[in-house]
Amino acid sequence: MRPISMDRLKIMLVQNGVFAAMILMAALFGVLNPRFLSWQNAVTILQQVAELGVVALPVAFVVMTGQADLSVGSIATLGAVLGGLTLVGTGNAAAGVAVTLVFGLVAGALNGFLVAYLRLNSFVVTLGFLSVWGGIAMVLTNGKTLTGLPDDFKAFGTAKLVGIPVQIVVLAVVVAVAGYLLNRTAKGQEILAIGGNARAAELMGIRVQRTQMQVFIAAGVFAALAGLMLATKLAAVSPTVGSGMELKALTVVLLGGVSFAGGYGRIGGVAAGLLFVGVLNNGLVILGVSPFIQTVLVGATLVAAVLMDSSIQRFVSAAWANRGKRLAEAQRLGRERPASQQTQEVNA
Repeated sequence: MRPISMDRLKIMLVQNGVFAAMILMAALFGVLNPRFLSWQNAVTILQQVAELGVVALPVAFVVMTGQADLSVGSIATLGAVLGGLTLVGTGNAAAGVAVTLVFGLVAGALNGFLVAYLRLNSFVVTLGFLSVWGGIAMVLTNGKTLTGLPDDFKAFGTAKLVGIPVQIVVLAVVVAVAGYLLNRTAKGQEILAIGGNARAAELMGIRVQRTQMQVFIAAGVFAALAGLMLATKLAAVSPTVGSGMELKALTVVLLGGVSFAGGYGRIGGVAAGLLFVGVLNNGLVILGVSPFIQTVLVGATLVAAVLMDSSIQRFVSAAWANRGKRLAEAQRLGRERPASQQTQEVNA
């Protein structure tokens, strides 16, 4: 087994720094309040971050292509509102879910079309739809919480599969599928190639616009699904149910080491970033920290994530460049050595 080089070891430590920080933070919260380290609280943390994870993982793919989606919070809100209105009006859970997912698909496709085919700035487009979808949700509900959802729909919020809360099962499936897509399929490599250099990817035969469209559609569909999941958990639909979710999703993605410039990312890193945010929020609640302070800390975490993203990219680039130089030097010496040996043989 080949030993791990120092540069490789440093890269691994930097890439997994968020996971290590999460472990240390959990240990600190456990010392301050032993109840934090209970199995039940661990399950609670996973339930609390399930919807955020369902949103953040597709957003990670958007960011890997070098784009951003700031509309996912409002898509989650309006998707939940449309699904809730359908549920209350028809009493049919399947119809409510279908309406929600169709809206997510349309919203994501609209983002993708404007960004990929009309080449508009993704920040501006999705920031605009952040207000559009949120405003429509307010208009449809008149700013009031929607209640009266069917019992079979609300039951999903407390349902369990093999003793595991269904939200955690959904999150696990999304993580597994995202990991497989990125690491085991050509589409995952195309996404990274587009983020690295869209023009070069196009010259390689990758359909850049179609792939960008697909990741925006996925982000929209899963954001709408997350809004519906939140509605089942709350047994009601609030016109602000997804408020702020877009910033939390970006925090998770950047903490997970996904390059904001595109071209690099790991699903395992995103999962670690999600757990970091979950542990932080849950620990602060258990310690009785004010919700306003929690908001400040989440915002500070986002700033730290951006700074960390920049530092990681510089460090990783420098480390790989040094490693490449050493490999090139080793190859050069390997080519020169036979020549010197031949000279010695001739002289002998």
